Amino acid sequence: MANVLGIVAGGLVGLGFGRLISERFQKTLMMACAVAVIFLGLTGTVKEMLVVTEGGVELTGTYRMLASLIGGALIGEAINIEDRMEQFGVWLKKKTGSSGDTRIVDGFVTASLTVCIGAMAVIGSINDRLLADPSVLFAKTVLDAVIVMIMTSALGRGCIFSALSVGIFQGAIFLAAGLLEPFMTPEALSALSAVGDILIFCVGTNLFGLPHVRVANFLPALVIAVVWML
Repeated sequence: MANVLGIVAGGLVGLGFGRLISERFQKTLMMACAVAVIFLGLTGTVKEMLVVTEGGVELTGTYRMLASLIGGALIGEAINIEDRMEQFGVWLKKKTGSSGDTRIVDGFVTASLTVCIGAMAVIGSINDRLLADPSVLFAKTVLDAVIVMIMTSALGRGCIFSALSVGIFQGAIFLAAGLLEPFMTPEALSALSAVGDILIFCVGTNLFGLPHVRVANFLPALVIAVVWML
């Protein structure tokens, strides 16, 4: 709940801030978002996949990463997760009377992917349920609030609705924590984090306006990464 409220609060601040600045500044803020998201994704992936040994630096988990991304893309395209998210965004657009807002769907999908993907969402929800320790989720709440605040100022109020995605995603993990705990070994969490950070990197490239990556359709890669380590 705290994470959801944090995103809403950050989004409302960003929405008010965005109305006070010109389109030129909004574009600059969007580029700042892109750089920040790319940096978060890149550093997270490097942290998980690069290992320092006596012989130098080695890249680990390459085959796991390739299998996860390729397999995840095939499953995701078959299910067409991204189109379903966009359809939900269109539904929200109609229900909120935002027909004139051309950015609401893009803002919703982009912000949802940014705040839902990653090990913190999984670890935080499991720790909260099984250990009564919400500290990871509280840390994530602060990060998400800042990220959504900046995104909302650049992409509009669609980003605020990412709170729904976080509520559903983390709520489902919270409820299923008892079943998931045996599978969430340190190795599995490391694999999840590495692949998740690659997807976050792709979200950043989308913000830059580079050739669009249908990131949502890669989400099954997270499951494959965990299963690979079992």
